[in-house]
Amino acid sequence: MSEEVSTPHDLDHHASAAFVLDLVHRIVMHHAMWYAEVEHQLGRERAREILADAYDKSRHIQMTRLAKTLGFELVDGVPKSLLDLEEEKLAELRTALAVNWLANDGVWFQAVEFGRGMFDAKRCNDSCWTRFSPFEAWSIKRLLGLGDRPGLDGLKKALAFRLYAFVNEQSITEETETSFVFQMNDCRVQSARKRKGLADYPCKSAGMVEYPCFAETIDDRIRTECVGCPPDEHPEEWYCAWRFSIEEQA
Repeated sequence: MSEEVSTPHDLDHHASAAFVLDLVHRIVMHHAMWYAEVEHQLGRERAREILADAYDKSRHIQMTRLAKTLGFELVDGVPKSLLDLEEEKLAELRTALAVNWLANDGVWFQAVEFGRGMFDAKRCNDSCWTRFSPFEAWSIKRLLGLGDRPGLDGLKKALAFRLYAFVNEQSITEETETSFVFQMNDCRVQSARKRKGLADYPCKSAGMVEYPCFAETIDDRIRTECVGCPPDEHPEEWYCAWRFSIEEQA
């Protein structure tokens, strides 16, 4: 940045707009850091309770102020411009956000990999899933109003609302009244590697954290078993598969 810039008022129009994006990034990061510290100090369950309260209040405050500043209308806390979108465009936006999430995940992985090596990248990735997977499950559970122990039916619903559900192809095969198998039939990451002639990315270590954490957050009675996940051999029709079971249904 030019040495002539000493206050925000010295920024040209483009730099000023970019500065706004930087401020948004700071808010997002501060929000995440608050949650991380509350979880560290008070434990995950208490942190989720506080997050539910803080998120609802913060979203209302921020959306109200942005609506006033930018001149858009809110309907029950949702921008009217979003409500006015065709359902097809809303679906397209959901997919775009999910793809952005996956791209962001890949950027972080490669940033660590190129700076510190594959071992540290996988270690950070797997540890990150111990936090994000239960958070996503909690978020979906709250969104859908699934209740405390919604059983396997609740898990099936929750799996359809994951970010992965909008970028990959997945399916469920019923087994018994107390178990089902979830398959990732097409994985955006693995398919891209296949097109490049590369071997599957060995994601099992992450999956062994991701899927049990997700399922147990939906219902603590649910148990997870890996049917197969790279580097395991797998059939053409899926890249990874997971069996979810429960001893007793609600």
